[in-house]
Order: sequence, then C-alpha cells, then structure tokens
Amino acid sequence: MERTSGGLDWEALQRLPLARARRLAPSDAVPGRRPAAYATGYLPDRVLVSGLADIGAAVDVLRKAGDRDAGWTIEEDHTFPPVVLAEPDPVRIERRDRLKTTHGELGLRRYRIGPPPGGGVAPDAWTVLEAARTLHGSALPGIGLDHVLTVTGIDPDPFHGTNPFHGTNPFHGTNPFGAAGVSPIDTYAVAGTGGRQPVAWTGPRPARQATLPGRRPVVATLDTGCGQHPWLDAIVRCDVTCDGAPIGDTDPGSDPETHPSLTGPRDGAIGEVSGHGTFIAGLVHQACPDADIVAWRAVAPDGSVAESDLLAALVRIATLATRHAAGAPGGMPVDVLSLSLGYYHETPVAPHFDATLAELLGALGRAGTVVVCSAGNDATDRPSFPAAFGPWSSGSGTGAPRDPDAVPIVSVGALNPDGTVALFSNGGPWVRAFAPGGAVVSTMPVAFQGGWQPPAALRWDGHDRAAIDLDAFAGGFAVWSGTSFAAPVLAGRLAAALLPGLPAGDDADPVDDIRTRARAAIEALVPGLS
Repeated sequence: MERTSGGLDWEALQRLPLARARRLAPSDAVPGRRPAAYATGYLPDRVLVSGLADIGAAVDVLRKAGDRDAGWTIEEDHTFPPVVLAEPDPVRIERRDRLKTTHGELGLRRYRIGPPPGGGVAPDAWTVLEAARTLHGSALPGIGLDHVLTVTGIDPDPFHGTNPFHGTNPFHGTNPFGAAGVSPIDTYAVAGTGGRQPVAWTGPRPARQATLPGRRPVVATLDTGCGQHPWLDAIVRCDVTCDGAPIGDTDPGSDPETHPSLTGPRDGAIGEVSGHGTFIAGLVHQACPDADIVAWRAVAPDGSVAESDLLAALVRIATLATRHAAGAPGGMPVDVLSLSLGYYHETPVAPHFDATLAELLGALGRAGTVVVCSAGNDATDRPSFPAAFGPWSSGSGTGAPRDPDAVPIVSVGALNPDGTVALFSNGGPWVRAFAPGGAVVSTMPVAFQGGWQPPAALRWDGHDRAAIDLDAFAGGFAVWSGTSFAAPVLAGRLAAALLPGLPAGDDADPVDDIRTRARAAIEALVPGLS
C-alpha cells in the first residue's frame, strides 16, 4: 500500500531535513580526542567547507579520510551553488585572520559524500570529519557538519534538545485532553496552559501611524513565512529577493502557513510548526506597529532547516543589509533580524565552531543589523546556536572572537505572564535577555481549520452551538509558548527604540550612524550588552 502523508507525498517527506538527519551520540567520538563530542543532529551525506578555509587543502584531506576506510567519494554538490558575501566598503573590515581560517571569501561550499562504486557502507559525515582531523592532526577550522536546526515546541522529554527527532511526534503539541500525568515542562504544550489554542481578540488592532518623519524600521524574520491575516496582509512582505534570486524556500506546495497539514498522517491535524511564522510576525507588529516586516521562509513543514540552506539565505540577507549600510545599489535596510531556531554543536569551542555562521552574523552586525536569537526550549544551559554566538556574561564561552565593529547578537529567553522565567526556557551566561514567551497571544492564519472537532456541537434555536474547537483558527488569534516567541517580542521592541532616530528614506545614512543607533537601542533594552 502506498504510504502518504497529510499533504506532502512520502518521497517529499523523506527529503525534509529532520527525516534525513542522523543523531550523533557522544559515544561516536574517536576515543581520546578532545574536546569530547556532544549530541547533535546532522545530515550524514554532506560536509560543509567555509570559503574562509583553504578549500583545496580541505577537500584533499576530506577525500583521503573518506577513502581510507570505507572508499567513500567526496565531490562538490553542484545542486548547491557556492554562496559568497561580498561586503562593500566602508562596511567591510579586515578580519586580520581572527578565525585563523581566512584564505578566501565569506561564503560556503557543500560537498556530497557518496558510497564507493558497487555499494558499501552508507556514508557518514561525522566519521569522515573525525578521520580527517586525525589525518591532518588539527581541528580543520572552517570544515564541519551540515547541522539540522529546529524550530521546536515544548516536549515532555527534558532531554529532547539534544535529539533531532522529537519534532516528528504529532501528538504532544496539540493534544487537547488536559495536563494530567504530564511533566511540569510539558504543561506548556497543553491547551489551556500555554499550548497552541485559539483565543478571541477583543481589543483594538495595533495603531499604525499613517506617516512618519523618517522611514519605518524594518524587522525581518527567517522562519516558516507568514500566512494571511487582516493585521499583517498590508505590512508583511514575503517576496523580497536579492538581485532577483529568492531568499529561502519559495515552493508554494510546501508552505506551512498556507497548507497547515503537510506532515503526519491524513487526519487533518495542524502541523506542529504550522502558523509559527504568522504568530511571530504578529508579535513584532504588536511590539512595533509602525515597523515594516519582511518574512522569509527557510524552515520546512517539519520544523527543520539544514544549516547549509540557512547559510545560503543569510548570505543574501546580509548582502541586502551591507549594501544599504554602504550606500551601494541593490540594498535594503534590515534593522532587526529575528531568528527563532537553533541547534546544539557537538564540539562548541574554537576552533571547531561554525566559522561561516559566526562570520555571517558578524557581517550583519557590521552593517548595523541587530540579530535577535531565541535561546531554546530545553530547560538547559547547554549553548544553543546561533544564540550562543552573542556575548556571554562570563566572556565568550564559544571561543568565537568578539568583532568590535559589529553590534552584538542578542540571545533571548522566555518569561511567564507573571514575569518569572518560563520553566522550559534555556538559560546560562549566554542568555542575556528575557521577554514574554509563555502563553503569549498573537496572530494565526485565518484559514487554519484542523482535523479535531469540538467535543459537542448542535443546531438549536436558529444558531450553531458548540464547545471550543481547539484547532479552528478562523478568529485569527492563538495562545502559544516558546522562546521562539520571546525573540520577536524583543525584536519589535528594539525596532520601536530605533524608530525616533531613523532618517527619511532618501536621506544619507552612514554606517557609523546605523551602528550607533543599534547600540543605543540594545543598551536601552539590554543594559550592558552593547
């Protein structure tokens, strides 16, 4: 019998990053190597090579490592064109070999690991990487796994942040049957206690001024996109490109903000992350009604994105921002970028960390873009990236050198409605700010109608009467919980802090002024960070 799912066919589902990911266990590390490997999720048939590395030498050692034991082949993935950020003056700085990897350009190449002719052991990127490090006698900075980042909800398993597969469970996030017998953290996933459920909005919509003395701040999100909603239709753009090239995923058939039931069985249940991007856009709009919002889609319907695809999108976003900051043609202001996704690195110290991601975020910071990152929902102090690339209160625990020319990344944990830190929120010296993220109210695509039915419904006295249908969002609003939502709240507040000092759209805006405004906004909301 043909196996299908509720929207995407079976083959399409198997191409999603989370379905193809492999879990790295600490026991998989080569004995005696330091630092020890921690659990993470990655795509086993790929390795990434930063343009900051010596690409030729890197590929040579990778090929030797792949061929040594298993006969694996390593060839450039030509379905993934090399992506390169060319920073124009005066935004560009001399990196002065800060990463000790600088040989070329800030960009990325992806290489495929293939089986030997005639078949053999299935390729594994971690095995290749560890063998290459052993052969080379060094950490091979700039060469790494293609990690799988996730947009995760609250889960009953307190260790799920190190397991890349938990997001495929279709039941824990939308189960309407109550909190009995669940863990304290899991209560946030139950309707009525912070889990996703429809609510009625009875107040006025956020007041947006018709005109402003300067331009409007631009807040960008890189998530699941944005669906239709009366608050957002006129102010959110999903079609912004870079030199005509799309940013992120533009396939309409895999859009979880338009098609809510793309994964899981054919029961009509709304996917775990469907509506995520619309909810985020609504929080930005509430925090700064005068902001323009750009919503790019990079996250797949299963809540995952491959690191290489994220980097490709970030290169194009950084290109727009750096051109604007340099006064070059083809740019666009990106005042704040909100990222509600993350992963746990297997060896999160220099020189093992992901140079391309760190430097791309630094390039955005040099252009004056404030990057706001959610801390994660695993109730752990284990660093989650990209949030942990920001300044630590105890110094830079990742080993990533601080770029003095870049405004800092802001990492954000979640607060409960009473102002306490949400039980699910990650914490530690790398989490520098907190904002509401537990049981917050925001927008949902108005077309969403899930497969659950109300417990009771009837027609009486000329009216339809029913109990609340827990996955019917025609009212356009919901309650939801996660650090995913704390990040856009703070992003919107930062945009509001930037608003008074923004110049008119046709006025000159030197990069030093952009950075100064950004640092002042950060200092006003997160004292001591900038």
